[in-house]
Amino acid sequence: MLSPKTIEVVKSTVPVLETHGRAITTRFYERLFAQHPELLNIFNHANQKQGRQQTALANAVYAAAAHIDNLGAIIPVVEQIGHKHRSLGIKPEHYPIVGENLLAAIKDVLGDAATDEIIQAWAEAYGVIADAFISIEAGMYQQAREQRGGWEGWRRFTVAKKVKESDVITSFYLVPEDGSQIADYLPGQYITVKAEIPGEQNTHLRQYSLSDSPGKAYYRISVKREDALDQRPKGVVSSYLHAQVNEGDVLEISAPAGDFVLDTAGDLPVVLLAGGVGLTPLMSMLNTLVERFPNRKVTFIQAATGSSTHAMKEHVAQLAENHSQVTSYTCYSEPSAEDRLAGNFDKEGFVDLAWLKSILSSNEADFYFCGPVPFMREVNRTLKDWGVPAQRIHFEFFGPAGSLED
Repeated sequence: MLSPKTIEVVKSTVPVLETHGRAITTRFYERLFAQHPELLNIFNHANQKQGRQQTALANAVYAAAAHIDNLGAIIPVVEQIGHKHRSLGIKPEHYPIVGENLLAAIKDVLGDAATDEIIQAWAEAYGVIADAFISIEAGMYQQAREQRGGWEGWRRFTVAKKVKESDVITSFYLVPEDGSQIADYLPGQYITVKAEIPGEQNTHLRQYSLSDSPGKAYYRISVKREDALDQRPKGVVSSYLHAQVNEGDVLEISAPAGDFVLDTAGDLPVVLLAGGVGLTPLMSMLNTLVERFPNRKVTFIQAATGSSTHAMKEHVAQLAENHSQVTSYTCYSEPSAEDRLAGNFDKEGFVDLAWLKSILSSNEADFYFCGPVPFMREVNRTLKDWGVPAQRIHFEFFGPAGSLED
C-alpha cells in the first residue's frame, strides 16, 4: 500500500513524463542492454530501432503514474502486457533489473529535477506495479503449464507443411516433435517463435498469430516476409522463416497467449476487417465461426495492395460459397491491370465509411480488425464516426501497443 505522500509525488510527475517519457525510456533501454546484454535475446531489435518499444513503455509508465491511486484501472493493460511477457519468458527476476535501470534513466534525463524524494517515491511505486505484473503473470504461467497439452517455456515443433499463400505470405504448419497433445487456444491468440539464426549474435523471438481455428492437431502461423523498405530494414526472422526454414525443420515455440480473442458468447453479427497480413488472427476467428457457430452472420473484409499480396482469397471465397452465414469483400489499394481486367475485387482504394454503409445493413455488429497501424487508425476512426460503441470495437497491434488516436 502506497502512502498518500508517495501517491502525491508520483502523480506530480505526470506532466514531466508526458513531456520526457520517450527520452526516459530510450535512455532506459540503452542502460539496460549495456549492463545486461543477455536481455537482447528477449527483446525485438526491430521494434527498438523503430522506436516502437520505447513509445509503448513510455505510454505504460505514464498510465501507471496517472492511475497510481487506482491501479485497478490499468489491470486490462497489465494483463495485455502480461500475455506478451509470459509468451516471451519474462520472469520475476527480471523486474528488479528493469526497476533499477528505469530509475537511473529518470535521473539521467531529468537531472537535478529528479530529487531524492521523487526517485524514492517512484521506487516504491515501481515495487507495487511490479508486484501486480508478477502476480498476474504467475497465473498465466500456471495456466499455460497445467492446461491439457500445455507446457512452460519452449517446446520443439516440426514444420509439417510449408505453404505459399501469396507473393509475401507463407504458412507454416507446426506439429509437436514428441507427437504428444498440444494446448488449445482461443481464436485470435498467438505463439512466440524462438529463432536461432546462423550468423546472428542473438536469439530472436517473434510473436505470430495462429491463423487457423483451434482444435486441430497442428498450429498454423502465416508469416509475411518483411522486405527492406525506406528506412525499415528487412525482417530478420520473417526472412529466415521464408528462405531457410523448410518442411522437416524444428522450431521452438511457447504456448499460445493473447487477449485479442473472439467473443464466442455474443450473438451479434461479426465483421472482420483485415489489412494485409492482419488477416491471420481474423482467419482463426472466421474458421471458428464457420465450424462452431453456423448461425452467426460474419462479414470478412480483406484490404490488400492487389491480388499478388492477397493471401487465402480462395479459401475465403469457398467459405462464402459453401456457408450462407459468410459474406466476403475485397478492397485493393493498388490493383494491377490484370486485377482490373479480371474484376476480382469489390473496391479500389481504402476502406471508408460510405463503402462500409453500402455493404453492411447496420452497424449493429461486433467489429474486429488488425493490420498496419495506418489501416487500423482509419478503420477505428470510421467505426467511431458511424457510432459503433467502444465495447464492440476490437483490435490488436502487431508488436508493442500504440495509439489509434490522431
